[in-house]
Amino acid sequence: MGLGLCLRRRVTAGTRPALVLAVGMVVGGCTTAPPALAPPSPPPEAAPPPRVGLVLGGGGARGFAEIGVLRVLEQEKIPIHLVVGTSVGSLVGALYADSGRVLDAEFHALAVQEEDLFDVRALAIFSGGLVKGERLRAFVKAHVKANSIEQMAVPFAAVATDLRTGRAVVFDRGPVAEAVHASCAIPGVFVPVQVGEVTLVDGGVVEPVPVSVARRLGATVVIAVAIPAAVPPTAPRSPLGVAYHAVTIMAAEMGRLKAQEADVLIEPRVGDVAYNDFSQKKRLIEAGEDAARGALPAIRVALARPGGPRP
Repeated sequence: MGLGLCLRRRVTAGTRPALVLAVGMVVGGCTTAPPALAPPSPPPEAAPPPRVGLVLGGGGARGFAEIGVLRVLEQEKIPIHLVVGTSVGSLVGALYADSGRVLDAEFHALAVQEEDLFDVRALAIFSGGLVKGERLRAFVKAHVKANSIEQMAVPFAAVATDLRTGRAVVFDRGPVAEAVHASCAIPGVFVPVQVGEVTLVDGGVVEPVPVSVARRLGATVVIAVAIPAAVPPTAPRSPLGVAYHAVTIMAAEMGRLKAQEADVLIEPRVGDVAYNDFSQKKRLIEAGEDAARGALPAIRVALARPGGPRP
């Protein structure tokens, strides 16, 4: 295409045809109008930012290592858009999600003592457990400002188990204390929690590390914290100790498998700290920090991966 010359014949009445010289855009040897320019292609849409879900598993007092994980994530400015917890993970998760600040969660967690959570009563055994759970509810109500999950600063969910059907029950709305109590109701230790017609026990029975729940609630990148089972120097002897240790062994093995679905798995090295040893919270928090720092490269890769979760 370009400027060129084109010969045309012009015929007038009573004369011979004449050649007329014309100047124009020549295409294929003939004058033509310039083609319309195609509209520019729209720029490609930017991928939506990842929605990070933090999944906190159970582990009794050993679960305080999760505070250390939260501390590192906040220091490194890793966003947390959703918290899902099972058992003690629901308690730690609620303390954090209430304000979205680790300092608040750590302050309340360091104040927790065994008697704040375990109100052992002899007659409670006839109700399906040794611990009524009233002190646990009172602790949550005293230290979590939000009465309902909907009021929390960070979206939160606690996972319990329907004792009749064996299905996971997810509390992502409603009273916080009730949700945490149901999620922490260790079978044989706590009296089961009745919510309407449903009888609930610890979420770790079916979802020890509830990665799939976080996915269903919209997380595109899941960071999971799994607490390994304790290996005590001797086998427990008390009914409470035997029941809980047996459950934690099963939950840890099942949790190890389910946690593989996460984009990043953090496993704090909590050693032989017992499930009811509340005297070593600082050591546990440090173990959580160490594990989280070791996982930072994998977390940054997961956040930078286009399209969200790993294939």
